[in-house]
Amino acid sequence: MTSIDSAYVPTTRARVNSRWFQLAVGVLCMVAAANIQYAWTLFVPAIQKSFGWERAAIQATFTIFVIVQTWLAPFEGYLIDKYGPRIMVFIGGILTGASWIIDSYATSLTMFYVGAIIGGLGVGCVYATCINNAIKWFPDKRGLAVGLTAGGYGAGSALTILPIANMIANGGYQDAFFTFGAIQGVVIVLAALMLRAPQPGETVPSPIVQQSRYDYTLREAASTPVFYLMFFMFIMTVTGGLMAVAQLGVMAQDLGVKDEKINLGFIVMAALPFALMLDRILNGFSRPFFGWISDRIGRENTMFIAFTMEGLGIIALAHFGHDPWMFVILSGVVFLAWGEVYSLFSATAADAFGTKNIGSIYGTLYCAKGIAALLVPFGNLLMEATGSWTSVLYTVATMDIIAALCALFLLKPLLKRHHANSPLNPSA
Repeated sequence: MTSIDSAYVPTTRARVNSRWFQLAVGVLCMVAAANIQYAWTLFVPAIQKSFGWERAAIQATFTIFVIVQTWLAPFEGYLIDKYGPRIMVFIGGILTGASWIIDSYATSLTMFYVGAIIGGLGVGCVYATCINNAIKWFPDKRGLAVGLTAGGYGAGSALTILPIANMIANGGYQDAFFTFGAIQGVVIVLAALMLRAPQPGETVPSPIVQQSRYDYTLREAASTPVFYLMFFMFIMTVTGGLMAVAQLGVMAQDLGVKDEKINLGFIVMAALPFALMLDRILNGFSRPFFGWISDRIGRENTMFIAFTMEGLGIIALAHFGHDPWMFVILSGVVFLAWGEVYSLFSATAADAFGTKNIGSIYGTLYCAKGIAALLVPFGNLLMEATGSWTSVLYTVATMDIIAALCALFLLKPLLKRHHANSPLNPSA
């Protein structure tokens, strides 16, 4: 007997409507989860002022969060492939909300670290599942769909940066943690109930980007040179962006521009909140924008353009960041060029290895973010040793340029050979 789900073959109109609705729900989940990572920098000065702890010890909370979020991604990906998106995002919503509620009561570094572990688990479930669902629903527009989903995470905190900053200033960081933690958790839990994976016949392959017709297992994917080159490039590119996310508030303070006023004519705003708001918007915009471009000119060519742009932007920030206007503009350039890593690497992984096991495969690749997170505290140490952010910024800019060259001169020909040798390729 054939089940209703396996027999379901929708009309063209239903297919289109269904997948765009699923994409919208995934974006909503990502928006609700974004503050756990992207608003953290707002809380660090307030926590340091309240308890007098070392800045590096407080920032270890951010590192723990990213490590848990990324290094458990392979296991979460396995569960996504096995049980589907709904239950995973539901659990992720509960944990995401609980994380900041725990932080609101924290009176020790240990409690903040526990909150970070729970938040990493929750956001990891939400992030990995929504990216996975976008990959499976949109093989013909994979870069755009994954970019829009990842963009929800990148830009999701833009609307709440000012409310959170105001609540921290007026009511205390504890109230901000509790209020926004509860809101975020409820939104994700309710949205999870509407998620589902595509049924056979609901998707069509890309007519432009070469995509594998063979579904690799994680073991098979991890035996290819493409996998390890992408892992290396992921670490190279994500390090600078993570450092900017975690340290932008600290960097603005050390550069002397944190409280400098930016006059836009119709509104006057301090440089740091303005930079944070603009950065979130550009970070989110870059993911669908570069994803859309990659659907048309190829993933590797797009990587080269974006990674080079990021490296040059970081070098410019090192030179001109003491000016408040340049700090705002150049930090925006860096985030514009950095955000796309999460759309390009996930789309490239699905193109190379198929979608049946992409949850565990991309989850393993995503561990590169966890390794990069370990490098974030070294930014503080290097800055304190040299007395300047210039050495830190030049280091991560060099890493971006290396990744850009790898994309064009190593990954591009390697992917071509990879597809030619695919088990289902007649010429293999």
